[in-house]
Amino acid sequence: TLDFIRWTTFQRVSPPAAAALAASVAALAEAEGLPAHAAAARRAGDELAAEQGSVAGPRTSPRARATLRELSLYRPNRAPCAIDLSDNTNRWGMPPSAARALHEIDADRVTRYPSVYTPELKGALASYAGVEADEVVVGCGSDDVLDSAIRAFAEPGDRIAFPNPTFGMLPIWAQMNDLVAIPVPTPNPHAVNIDALLAARAQVTYLCSPNNPTGLSLSRADVARVIEDAAGVVILDEAYAEFAGDGWVTLAPNHPRLIVVRTMSKAFGLAGLRIGYATAAASTALQIEKARGPYMVSGAAERAALAALRNDLDWVRANIVAAQENRARFANELEAAGIPFLPSTANFILVPVGSAADVAAAMREAGIAVRPFADVNGIGDGVRITVAPWPMMETAMRALRNAVRT
Repeated sequence: TLDFIRWTTFQRVSPPAAAALAASVAALAEAEGLPAHAAAARRAGDELAAEQGSVAGPRTSPRARATLRELSLYRPNRAPCAIDLSDNTNRWGMPPSAARALHEIDADRVTRYPSVYTPELKGALASYAGVEADEVVVGCGSDDVLDSAIRAFAEPGDRIAFPNPTFGMLPIWAQMNDLVAIPVPTPNPHAVNIDALLAARAQVTYLCSPNNPTGLSLSRADVARVIEDAAGVVILDEAYAEFAGDGWVTLAPNHPRLIVVRTMSKAFGLAGLRIGYATAAASTALQIEKARGPYMVSGAAERAALAALRNDLDWVRANIVAAQENRARFANELEAAGIPFLPSTANFILVPVGSAADVAAAMREAGIAVRPFADVNGIGDGVRITVAPWPMMETAMRALRNAVRT
């Protein structure tokens, strides 16, 4: 009685698996002379792929995380220029002992892995900052430390609040870490809306003092209020604090929710070696270190940084003073020329202009690279000019004067 019964077997698969199998099914159907079946398989695969947000077939690219798909790469104009005043690095050069350390580096520093969590460098930075070694975390530039601190204390969907304008990586890190970005507009270039910042009740509150790109330093009273009243951790970015002569780097371990981030890229002249660090309570530093991961500072970078910290602090401090003097001198030149600018406590000055792109292009033609900023909240367009040795600043002043008059 079973002679007239046809048995059919099937296997249930998930929609993503069905989408992945579609190309193979279509190929088999074509081989059996069933073009309509092949076309149906391909169409079904395309529809399933669209529904599942995946891409079928072995020759197509994988689909990136939703939080990354809309991001663009960081692409500042780094084309060579005679005088580059665009990135706020130390135009006085690098510490002499750091240069010697790099020249004399032994092969093991290159052929072997670096120290896992840079204990020797942490100790030297702790001495410089006036804290204990377990209250320091080191990373591949302050960007690495900032991103690690955010990951350590914010879950996906949490809020991160920051003044607008400030360091341009904040909304990018928020998106990368699936956080809700809350930019808080500043009432004017000379103040931060502390009330609105605290009202956000964010799990992470970010401050930058001196602020990039405005050069504004926050008052100690404002920082203290944010530390006291914020809903979550407070990250205070002090990348430019050496030029302001003030900061919280020594005090951070006394405040359980405060993380102060600094860098050796600016005052220390080691931007190409990528060394950033943070001070915080030891338990807080440990969590950041977990998020950061091991082997993030190269052996060569560690040797150079140690040499600078141990032997060249006088060199660093002398060039900080030179930057402060040239900052004041350049501001006086701008004022005398009738060119508006924002008072700065950093190693740069932001100059509001009609069209940042046009002014930056004109200055580049004159051999000066500056950083253009378009439509800055409360300011409009502006160009940011790094403070450098005075002959460079004289050339920059001539180029700027001509650019804003054309």
